[in-house]
Amino acid sequence: MAAAAMEAIRHAEAKLTVYVHPSNADDVRRAVARQLNTLLFSYEDRFDGVLLAHEFQVEGRKAKLMDGLVPYFGVPVHASMLLFSPQPGMILEGKVEMLGKESIHAIVLGVFSAAIMSDDIADRFRFKRKRDGGKFISKSDRGHEIKRGSMIRFSVKRVDTEMNCHITGSLVPPHTGSMLWLSVHDAKYASEINNSSKRKSRDVDIKIEQSVHDHTTVNNEDTVTDSERPRKSRKRNDDAN
Repeated sequence: MAAAAMEAIRHAEAKLTVYVHPSNADDVRRAVARQLNTLLFSYEDRFDGVLLAHEFQVEGRKAKLMDGLVPYFGVPVHASMLLFSPQPGMILEGKVEMLGKESIHAIVLGVFSAAIMSDDIADRFRFKRKRDGGKFISKSDRGHEIKRGSMIRFSVKRVDTEMNCHITGSLVPPHTGSMLWLSVHDAKYASEINNSSKRKSRDVDIKIEQSVHDHTTVNNEDTVTDSERPRKSRKRNDDAN
């Protein structure tokens, strides 16, 4: 996994209460796993990121019954989670899927979409139209090209969590552009590549104590969905931009 993408990935430890339907009492672990799996690859406010993977342990043998016509029972769980949480100013890497005169569209980690608009490209690159769709060429070095299929390194400008972490990026900051070109001509990036095998990922431990039922409504025995509640703005902006 690329070092830049690792900057937005963090590890979190969480104490959760997962509510399980009584019909699943014979296989509680499987029921808990199915509940947590419903959260995969979706942005969760409570975790401040997108859940990529999880491991968990059921704590103890006692559960708390939930009031209501159907007595769901709460299972205490200790979960270890891998989260994707990009922030403005971070450097990410992605593969260009589509581009045109006005924008570059890339995919990060094979899942998350990123868009770089013309205002964040034009200062350094000019667009040259080709039969295959075209490419961006650096104004200072014609050998520095960005085209469909290129791996690029860009700065995070904004993150829209309403769109499941859609990223708006920029090629204005230094040490951004085609990763192939940077690996040869950018001393800082080349040094990062050489040292990447020696560095550990940015691994931030976060202690969370929550209930999977908190701010959620149980629709049936297997799934949970967000309930209606006031939300703060879910767009993160780089104030410098």
